[in-house]
Amino acid sequence: MDKTPLIDIKNISKQYKGATFLSLDKVNLQIRTGEVYGLLGPNGAGKTTLISILCGLIKPTSGEVLISGNSFKTHAKEIQKSIGVVPQEYALYPKLTAKENLFYFGSMFGLTKSELKPIIISHLDQLGLLPFADKKIKTFSGGMKRRVNLIAGILHNPKLLFLDEPTVGVDVQSKQAITAKLRELNKSGTTIIYTSHHLREAQDLCSLVGIIDSGKIIAEDTPSKLIADTKEARNLEDVFIELTGRELRDYA
Repeated sequence: MDKTPLIDIKNISKQYKGATFLSLDKVNLQIRTGEVYGLLGPNGAGKTTLISILCGLIKPTSGEVLISGNSFKTHAKEIQKSIGVVPQEYALYPKLTAKENLFYFGSMFGLTKSELKPIIISHLDQLGLLPFADKKIKTFSGGMKRRVNLIAGILHNPKLLFLDEPTVGVDVQSKQAITAKLRELNKSGTTIIYTSHHLREAQDLCSLVGIIDSGKIIAEDTPSKLIADTKEARNLEDVFIELTGRELRDYA
């Protein structure tokens, strides 16, 4: 694995306008090329804020983020071209077919139709969707939509991929297909930042895990080391509960 930090987060804080607390509080973090990094935390812990900053969607109140040694202040377009984002909400047009959706999203990355065609066919085939390529998204099951959603985020072969709950609400077969695809992408060189409440999945998939709570990274290590270092923990869920507590984190 390359030892150069792909992401270097330096003393990042974020306080939203009108808020009386910090959503992120002096976060320092390095994520190296080739990791599958699980960013885990309770609701409201700061995960979404941190990912939004890393994607260039919002600016930190203080601190700096470097991606491949570059900052959004000076190299925003270059960084964004290297990033893929797969949101939890479906980023698809229901009245368009799977292929039409993917051609549209691919064109946003500057890829031509002739460049996209073999890429789209390959991904659809690999994820079991080729027979449905010309069917409208509104006819798809949740698992099928989730797989198309993933393809839309990787058409330009990003070196850094952000995933938010990539398998939420899907059947076992779809989950296996998605995780197999993610492992293949990572093996081919894509660094993955993964957020999820499926801690068993995170334990199996992630090479490194950071647990965030109250805007701070409170633990970081491999899943196996976190489990070994937490008294009576049998799995990552036990670690998570031990570190963040059992109190409900509902918010509106």
